[in-house]
Amino acid sequence: MVGRRRTGRGREWLVVLGTAWLLFAALAALLATRTWVPFPFERAAVHWSATDRPPAARSAVVALTALGTGVVPLLLALTAGVVLVRAAPAPRPPRRTVLLLVAPLLWLLAGEFLRRILMEVFDRPRPPRLDWATTAGGFSFPSGHAFTSAVSAGLLAMAVARARPTAARAAAAGAALFAVAIGLSRVYLGVHWPLDVLGSWLLAAGWLAIGRAALRPAPVPRHDELAPRPGRLRGDSQDGGS
Repeated sequence: MVGRRRTGRGREWLVVLGTAWLLFAALAALLATRTWVPFPFERAAVHWSATDRPPAARSAVVALTALGTGVVPLLLALTAGVVLVRAAPAPRPPRRTVLLLVAPLLWLLAGEFLRRILMEVFDRPRPPRLDWATTAGGFSFPSGHAFTSAVSAGLLAMAVARARPTAARAAAAGAALFAVAIGLSRVYLGVHWPLDVLGSWLLAAGWLAIGRAALRPAPVPRHDELAPRPGRLRGDSQDGGS
């Protein structure tokens, strides 16, 4: 039964991986056929945010969007590593401890490197600067804040799910809420088109699906493997008698 469950979960993540990246590729292709020109609903969303942005709301969303880059995602990834170390069965070699600790951080940085390459390749212009309520750099698709927040929070949620399966749903809900809030903040501040954020979420889902392989628990020996073999015991007794 355990083997079947693990196989089923592995297939589910393969489905997530294939679906997410297939949709991301389809979205990128769709935007490329339009030479990266935004859809009317994207223009409408950015225009609405620019015309309905009270100072208090702007300040709050600027503070919120800052959580999607810099130190916070790195801390989330490091926390995921700490959770993995605490959940790993003991005793364990020091090398495995270090690997579990840094694996989420390295996966986050590798994903960010991939995202930057894609951004340079796609070269989609950002919304007009007159609509910006904060500073931004680079091109528009896919959104860096949306991707980084989704991956870092997702890694922590996956680590929590491994350490405490009963908290898996709550951790996933918290990660999704964090990622959605950061992604929408980029549109509200006028520095990204809505499909930039959607593309980042799809890319992050695929990247997390691949990274889950690093979070697979080590196989636990069965009881019959741990128990001494009767034949071996008899042989030891015979050797001692002789």
